[in-house]
Amino acid sequence: MKKRFLSALLVPLLPLVMYGQKQPAFRNTALPVSQRIQHLISQLTLEEKIGQLIYDAPAIPRLGIPAYNWWNEALHGVGRSGSATVFPQAIGMAATFDDSLIRKVADVISTEARAMNNVAIAKGYYMKYGGLTFWTPNINIFRDPRWGRGQETYGEDPFLTSRMGVAFVKGLQGNDPRYLKVAACAKHYAVHSGPERLRHEFNASASMHDLYDTYLPAFHSLVDAGVEAVMCAYNATNGEPCCANTYLLQDVLRKKWKFKGHVVSDCWALVDFYNGHKIVKDAREAAALALQRGVNLNCGSVFGDGLADAVKTGLVSEKQVDSSLAVLMNTRFRLGMFDDASKNPYARIPASVINSAAHRKMARDVAVKSIVLLKNNGILPLKNDLRKYFITGPNAASIDALLGNYNGLNSNLVTILEGVSAQLKPGSQLQYRPGVLLDRPNVNPIDWTTDEAKNADVTIAVLGITGFLEGEEGESIASPHFGDRLDYNLPAAQIEFLKKMRNNNTKPIVAVITGGSPMNLSEVHELADAVVLAWYPGEEGGHAVGDVLFGKESPSGRLPLTFPKSLEQLPPYEDYSMKGRTYRYMDAEPMYPFGFGLSYSKFAYGNLTVNKGNGLKASVTVTNKGTREAEEVVELFVSYPDLKDAPLYALKGFRRVKLKPGASAKVDFVLKSQQLTVINEDGEAVAVKGTVRIHVGGSLPGKRSQELGATPVVTTDVQMGR
Repeated sequence: MKKRFLSALLVPLLPLVMYGQKQPAFRNTALPVSQRIQHLISQLTLEEKIGQLIYDAPAIPRLGIPAYNWWNEALHGVGRSGSATVFPQAIGMAATFDDSLIRKVADVISTEARAMNNVAIAKGYYMKYGGLTFWTPNINIFRDPRWGRGQETYGEDPFLTSRMGVAFVKGLQGNDPRYLKVAACAKHYAVHSGPERLRHEFNASASMHDLYDTYLPAFHSLVDAGVEAVMCAYNATNGEPCCANTYLLQDVLRKKWKFKGHVVSDCWALVDFYNGHKIVKDAREAAALALQRGVNLNCGSVFGDGLADAVKTGLVSEKQVDSSLAVLMNTRFRLGMFDDASKNPYARIPASVINSAAHRKMARDVAVKSIVLLKNNGILPLKNDLRKYFITGPNAASIDALLGNYNGLNSNLVTILEGVSAQLKPGSQLQYRPGVLLDRPNVNPIDWTTDEAKNADVTIAVLGITGFLEGEEGESIASPHFGDRLDYNLPAAQIEFLKKMRNNNTKPIVAVITGGSPMNLSEVHELADAVVLAWYPGEEGGHAVGDVLFGKESPSGRLPLTFPKSLEQLPPYEDYSMKGRTYRYMDAEPMYPFGFGLSYSKFAYGNLTVNKGNGLKASVTVTNKGTREAEEVVELFVSYPDLKDAPLYALKGFRRVKLKPGASAKVDFVLKSQQLTVINEDGEAVAVKGTVRIHVGGSLPGKRSQELGATPVVTTDVQMGR
C-alpha cells in the first residue's frame, strides 16, 4: 500500500523528469494505434500487464503512466462523483419516447464528465468514479415489475430499449474521428433481470426464440452503433455463467456481431465462478477461464489473485494476456490517455459547464416530457391562485424521491414541495405536512392531516416509493428482498392515509406517484381525482411536476412498460420465458397498458396509408382537436393475425409532434424489411407471409387504452409475401 501511494505521488512529476528525453513509441501519435499498443505492452512485465487488466489499474511510474480506475457511472448524469446535473432516472427518460432528446442528454453528461476529469487530472487525482469509462447504459429488459433494478432500464420493449440505448451511447461517445469523448458500456450481458437475491448463483433459462426476440436485440443494436464495452452479468444463462459463456461471448458477441471493444466483468462476478456457480475451484482457475472465454477487464480481485499463477502453471499463456490487454488498451488510447492534451478537443472542456443553467433547463425539459398522466377527471391543470393548497405525503419533500439509483448530486435538488410552492401566486396559502411515513404506519396516532385536506381547495398527495424500497442488493436499506419488490402494492399505510383524506371529503385530491417500476395503483386510481406518475424525476423534478400540475406544460410521457393489475397476472419471477409477460405476450388486461399516457389536449388520427417497397412506408395525419398547444407521442405497432406464436403487438416506430390547437401534421414511418420479420423457435428472423396489421395512435391498441381515455388507434392491413 505504501509503495503504491508513493507511486501515485511521483506520477505527476514524471513529465518533468522525462522532459527532453526521447519520446517512447507508444506516445508517438504519428504511429498507428495498434503499433503504439504493441510497443507499450512489450515494455511491461507480466505482473504489470495483469495489473492493467484490473479495474483499479496501478501506476507504472517508470513509463510515466498514472493509475487509472475504470469504474465510473453515468446512468442519468455523472454519478457518485462531484456536483453534476441529475437527469430523470433511465426509466423516466424512456417515458419521453424521444431518442433525439436522450442523445442530447448523454452529450451533456459526457461534457460534464470530461470537465470533471480534466480538473481531476490537473490536480493529480485518479480515483474511482473519476475516469472516462462509464458502465452505462443498462439495456436489460424490464420483464417483471418485481425487479428492483428495473428503474435503471428503458423498459420492457426491445425496440424502444434499442433506440434509447443507441442514442445514449452516441451521445456519450461523441463523433470525433480520432477520440472517444467517453467510453460507454452495454450491460448486463445477457438475460439479466433478477432476482437480486439469487443473482450470484442463478441460471436464467431462455429459449432461442426469447433470446433473439427479446433479450439480445438491444445489445446487438448497441454493438452495431459502436459501443466501446460490454459488461457480462453475474448470473448464468442457459447453464454457463455469463462471464464464461462461450455462446454469448464468443459465438454471438465476437463472431456473429463482430464486436471489437472490450468485455468487463460485473464487479466480483468472477468470484461467483467458485463461490456461487461452483464451476471452478479457486481464483486461479476462475481467472484462466474468464480470460479464455473473452473477459478483458476484471472488476474485482480474481485476475489479481489468480492470473499470474494461471500463467505460471500453464492454464493460460502470456500471449493470451497480451491479446486481452491489447483490446483493453485500445479504449485508453481512443480516450487520448497517452496523447498530449493539446491534440484532444475534449481535454479543453472547462468546469464551468457542470450543472450550468443550460444543463439544468434540459433536466427540467426531460422531466416534463417524462411525466405520465394516468388519470384526470378534469381537475388538472390546476389554477395557481386558489385560496388554499395542501401538499402532503412521504415524498413531497423527499430528495430521495428525485434521485433513483446510480445518481449524481448537487446543491440545488428541487423537491416537489418546492416546485409546487414556486408556482403559486401571492395571496394563496400552501400548507405542508408529511402525513404518513414511507413504508410503515405512523406511531403517533394524532392526525392533523385529514382536516387540512378537507379545508384546502385542493390536496396534492405525493406518494409512491423511493430507493429505500427498490434497487440493487445492499442499497435498498428498507427492502426485505435485497432491493426487489415481491409485494406489488404501495405500502399499506399510504393507501390507508389516502382513504382517510378521501373519507367525507369532496375537495379534489391529486396523487403524484414517484418510483421506478410498475406498482398497484388501482386504489389510488379510484380515490384520487387525478394520478400523475413522476418517476424519479431528477434535480428539476419539483419544477417539472409544478409545470405539469399548473398547466405551464401539457403532460406527454408514455409508459415504457405494462402495469399489471396484480402479480397474479404474471408467471413466476424466476421464469425467464416471455410467455405471459409484457404487452407483447400478455393476454390479461392490465391496469395501465404499455405506451399509455393522457394529455391536456385531444388528438385525432386519420388518413392512414401504407405503401409497400423495400419494407413498408406508413403515413398518418395527426390533428390537435383541443384548445391548447401540446405534444403527442405517435406510436406505430404491428401485429400478425395469421401467426400463432408471434407477439400480440410489437412497437416498430414512435415520433413526437408538437401541434397548436387545430393544427395537423403528417407523420411518416419507414419500416425496413428486417423490422417486419418474426423470430422462429431457432432464433432466426424469418419474413412474414400473410397479414401484417399496422396500428398507429397515441397508445397501445386495445380495449383498456380506450377505457382509460386514450385517443382511438387507426389500423390497416397489409398482405406480405403473396
